[in-house]
Amino acid sequence: MPFAVYVLGLAVFAQGTSEFMLSGLLSGIAADLGVSLSAAGLLTSAFAVGMVVGAPVMALAGRTWPRRRALLLFLAVFVAVHAVGALTPSYGVLLATRFVGALANAGFWAVALSTAVAMVPDRLKGRATAVVVGGVTVACVVGVPAGAVLGERWGWRSAFWAVAIVSLPAFLAVLRSIPGGRGGTDAGADPVSVRDELRVLTGPRLRPVLLTMALVQGATFCTFSYLEPLLTRESGLGAGWVPVALALFGAGAFAGVTVAGRYADAHPVAVVATGMGALTVGWSALALTAGSPVLALALVPLLGLLAFGTGTALITRVLSLAPGAPTLAGASSTTAFNLGATVGPWAGGLALGAGFGYRAPVGVSALLMVAAVLVAATTAKSRRPRVGERRLSGTRL
Repeated sequence: MPFAVYVLGLAVFAQGTSEFMLSGLLSGIAADLGVSLSAAGLLTSAFAVGMVVGAPVMALAGRTWPRRRALLLFLAVFVAVHAVGALTPSYGVLLATRFVGALANAGFWAVALSTAVAMVPDRLKGRATAVVVGGVTVACVVGVPAGAVLGERWGWRSAFWAVAIVSLPAFLAVLRSIPGGRGGTDAGADPVSVRDELRVLTGPRLRPVLLTMALVQGATFCTFSYLEPLLTRESGLGAGWVPVALALFGAGAFAGVTVAGRYADAHPVAVVATGMGALTVGWSALALTAGSPVLALALVPLLGLLAFGTGTALITRVLSLAPGAPTLAGASSTTAFNLGATVGPWAGGLALGAGFGYRAPVGVSALLMVAAVLVAATTAKSRRPRVGERRLSGTRL
């Protein structure tokens, strides 16, 4: 695996820490800025909305830029908005910085995914994807719990400063290690037209995969965004257990990405189907057992493994089904991933605001997984191969 692929994973680590660290900081932000817990949860949704909007827009804007230049620009903006967020006393400004930071993060993700898979042979594309996505899981293991500790000891603003500082080594590593070819193509190749890429992405094979990915990630982020109040106010754990729980989730996520990177290329349908079924059961189990701190802590790493393993396999699936869309394949994966991250916290916040209790977001996660399973099952049934096509059926969702 080229060293540059690991550099991209390092940069994603810093950005992933920012994306997910609010799950351990919501109460502090709400108290400091004088807003409700559900309003603080919208900071996660604002970041996700920026990712949804920014992925295709930034990917198209940077498709003719040198890869290194695009990645460095996105990282520089990301660092700047975190400095502003750490300083502002305004909820509105903080909300805006989350959105702008997400635009930069989305652009980085889109270019990073296409760059990583372009640097390896076909048999390693799943592993390259896993390395990049693995930066997020390392963020969950190390960065997010560290952010929660910083928030508890020195306030949530210290976590924002930490993200900005950690991003600087990633900036230097990208500067030294990433080749300078165009963001959406291999060096020396003519870029594919936007119309041709859109034709691939809107085809009947990709639409259900992207919708499934959005629902799976919606389930993940619905609970993850409100994990801190779930554990402290429903499971009865002290605040000091929150970083531990976040680290457990991240450790499971890292294991899931590793497993998916190894098996998703060879067995994509099996990995996705198994993960989705297990997630449906897992979120339902957490909704029923969240009152037990032991069972809640036991389920957290298992759900992290299933959520990120399934998500990685779905991203690999999209990239393998869209070789004719080298720029927008990664962007569409990012959009679907973060569309779920937008809808999930929003739906969880609605359930909380309606007075259904702190377990409500977990129940919503289970319902979203049921919807994902139905989409995948309906698609598989409608595309059941004829006798002469059965040998090729393993390439379909």
